[in-house]
Amino acid sequence: MQHLTPVPAPENSNGEHKGNSQQDPKKRITAKQSKRFFGQFFVSAIIMACIVILLTVVLDPLQFYHKSFYPAIYSNEQRYQNPGLAKNYDYDTIIIGTSMTENFLPAEVNEALDGETLKLSIRGSTADEHNAIASIALDTGNVKQVLWGLDYFSLKMGSKEEIDFPEYLYDDKWWNDYNYWFNYSIYEELFKEAVLRPLNGNAPRQLEYLYNWNREVTFGAEKVAKVYKTSHQSEAYFGLNEEPIETVKAAFNDYVLSLVKEYPDVEFNFYYPPYSVLRQKVWQDTNNTRYHNQLEMKEWMFEQFAQLPNVNVYDFQEESEWTYNLDLYKDLSHHNQDVNTWIVEAIGREDAKYKVTQDNVKSFTTLMEEQLENIVVTNEFKVINAKISMVEGTQTTPLKFTHLNVTEDNQDIFVPVKELTATLGAEMVWDQEAKSMTFNRGDRNVVLHVGSTTVETSDGSVEMAYAPELINGTTMIPLGSVFELFGFDANLEHPEEQLIRMTLTASK
Repeated sequence: MQHLTPVPAPENSNGEHKGNSQQDPKKRITAKQSKRFFGQFFVSAIIMACIVILLTVVLDPLQFYHKSFYPAIYSNEQRYQNPGLAKNYDYDTIIIGTSMTENFLPAEVNEALDGETLKLSIRGSTADEHNAIASIALDTGNVKQVLWGLDYFSLKMGSKEEIDFPEYLYDDKWWNDYNYWFNYSIYEELFKEAVLRPLNGNAPRQLEYLYNWNREVTFGAEKVAKVYKTSHQSEAYFGLNEEPIETVKAAFNDYVLSLVKEYPDVEFNFYYPPYSVLRQKVWQDTNNTRYHNQLEMKEWMFEQFAQLPNVNVYDFQEESEWTYNLDLYKDLSHHNQDVNTWIVEAIGREDAKYKVTQDNVKSFTTLMEEQLENIVVTNEFKVINAKISMVEGTQTTPLKFTHLNVTEDNQDIFVPVKELTATLGAEMVWDQEAKSMTFNRGDRNVVLHVGSTTVETSDGSVEMAYAPELINGTTMIPLGSVFELFGFDANLEHPEEQLIRMTLTASK
């Protein structure tokens, strides 16, 4: 193998080998500059961060650290706005609850409850959120009384939806406030409320009407009635996975009752919001477990509250003058501002009609059950009860049906064909192809056709005033008209605005 002689490295002007020389000065300068650059960048970043923090603390768009020193700008994002209001505003009365409480006017609450009121409502909220915001207010030591709308669904923690809840605004840890300091969206909100809102011709939000939607929606019986017609299908799936009532009770104990016990010197006024009676009817029909659970919960919660001297409970869910008047609602549940006014006035005067006591707690449940018997929505979109009875000799039998519709002239009532057949004590044969029903009772036969007023009887063909109809997959037939075909006299009366009475009397 050939031996290779190594070539010596070139020398510099001083006779030193370049291979042994120290690092190039230019490179040394570059490294120093790099370190200096990163150091300056780090210091600049710290300074900028401090400026942003200082700016946020001073401007404080959500008034989280202090009340605004400039004309206050209020956000409609309740979960973000409420903590600052609870920490920094003057009040001795707070409003807690879901969207059912948003239309309270603090001035009216002040007058009714003799206090200085701050509304801390959160739409679509659950009991843990109520506890979080109420705790901030109660911890100030300023609260003397609480007005708390207690919705059953707010206790259904098993069905809680994923929401953006800023927990860092509700705790005592200052070091996680960076979520607020560097949250650019609060400045977007400030710009929207302080700049865009006036440019669009809208007045700045006032604390008195904060979260209030009474003027922003449309109320009306026709609108609600249309929702009711489709609700049995649209809400059918809600009853498939109803959580056990023990889960609901646990939420009540953890987030509501515990707070009441922790503040024995604060007066708590709880109330059950008055949904429309159709809301209750839909629950009864599509989610019977939930319907009965809420009735059971109302009695059970009162038993827990009754042991505490600082609690009053009011139940407005059976007030038929409100719940039957669909013009007061925008949907099956949400009522207008007038109802909120009536609620707080009733609580202020401690109205015995609504205040729950040991003596009347079960009567509210009984009344609800009675109101839901034979609910009818007329063609004028009025809600009424139909009291229907069958008289045979000296025996009078009250009749109940799961679904009822009133005829356009309000002279007859449509009911499900299978239920009518059982009530009549007849046999019925359904012909799917002909869409006909053949009834047999004693020696009398009657054949009806869907969509036709012509009826075939043992005595020949006759005409009925109303034709059987197929509604949402259920065949509905006119109750009075069919009973008359079998020798009954059908008498329909309207003795009260919210009542019609049909008496079916067997001929002697």
